[in-house]
Amino acid sequence: MCGRSSLSKTEKELEERFKSSFYSDDLIRYNPLPNYNVAPSHYHPVITNTEPDKFRFFRWGLIPFWAKDEKIGYKMINARVETLTQKPAFKTPLLKRRCIVPFDGFYEWKKEADGSKTPYRIVLKQTEIFSLAGLWEKWKNAEGEDIYSFTVITQAPNKLMSKIHNRMPAILNPDEERLWLEDGVPVEELIKLIKPYPDAMMDAYTVSSRVGNVRNNDASLIEPYTKIVEAPKKKTDEGDMNRHTLFD
Repeated sequence: MCGRSSLSKTEKELEERFKSSFYSDDLIRYNPLPNYNVAPSHYHPVITNTEPDKFRFFRWGLIPFWAKDEKIGYKMINARVETLTQKPAFKTPLLKRRCIVPFDGFYEWKKEADGSKTPYRIVLKQTEIFSLAGLWEKWKNAEGEDIYSFTVITQAPNKLMSKIHNRMPAILNPDEERLWLEDGVPVEELIKLIKPYPDAMMDAYTVSSRVGNVRNNDASLIEPYTKIVEAPKKKTDEGDMNRHTLFD
């Protein structure tokens, strides 16, 4: 499951990387960048197959056009590649409404032997900005407003990710991004693009548990985290207390 990510880059950096531009009205309305703690229900920039030269801000958590309630989006932040052609919510978007979703890292929690969970940030070694394969949809709410939303495709993990979690997002190579957006590509060819990214080209490091609270959103969240442990206090000859700090 991919449910927390980061995009700490500027609009200019994104435009240069993807050769696409932002609508100025969208930047004024949403202005979400940088976002160090992207979460479901956030509006996030995507590039769609219908406007490959533009960034649009869609809501994370796909809401099928036939949905009665937008809350279903919380259950559809991810789409498993194994069932894309089977589930009604994903079949048509796979054919007609695909998108790429830019990030510069994503978070995942590793379950430890003692039952605790350690947050990791996963990045690519050779590029700061990458894209995930996604699907998008348009849904009309009770007020008649069009709500655009997206989901991120997930797959089995590579060797690196398998040590942290049993799923990973579908990372696209730059030369695959335009093919994913191209109309008329057979479904079989699209599915072939979804494959585990080489683990040798990825890196993972622990981050602060503060990332677990979506209200926290600052640059410290993407920094490597060093846990501070206080050693047992012991008395000096003078009777004072000495405090030692260990780093692990």
